[in-house]
Amino acid sequence: MKKYWFINTLAILLISLSVSAQVVSKDSINNLKQQKNIIEISKKLNDNKLELAKLENELPKKTEEVAKTAEKAQKSADENGKAAEKLASNAQDKSLSNKASKAASKARKDAKSARKASDNLDKLNKNIESLKKKISEDEAKLSAIQG
Repeated sequence: MKKYWFINTLAILLISLSVSAQVVSKDSINNLKQQKNIIEISKKLNDNKLELAKLENELPKKTEEVAKTAEKAQKSADENGKAAEKLASNAQDKSLSNKASKAASKARKDAKSARKASDNLDKLNKNIESLKKKISEDEAKLSAIQG
């Protein structure tokens, strides 16, 4: 029985020695932290590049939309001018007055949509420039860390 007890105690002692934690040096920890930082910056950089590509793909569509809405607004403004001229020659005509009013409303709405399209394009360009700046900053951080 004593032999069995002694063998069990010895086995437990050997197992506990092999299970004990290894000591990790500070250099190792710093190296792992640096690698983690590099991975985080790389992920952020890739996400920003994907977002930039998405925004740059929207740019031609938005530019075309601005051109179309500006053309439509100009056309509506011209029609409004013509309706106003006709009304000026015969100020008492109710149907001409209604046509001029409708033309003015259409011109106002088209001008508003043209301004909105232009503002959207400006915002898109600002977002693109902002992302490009963030990407260059992240690339600089990454190159500084990697040495």
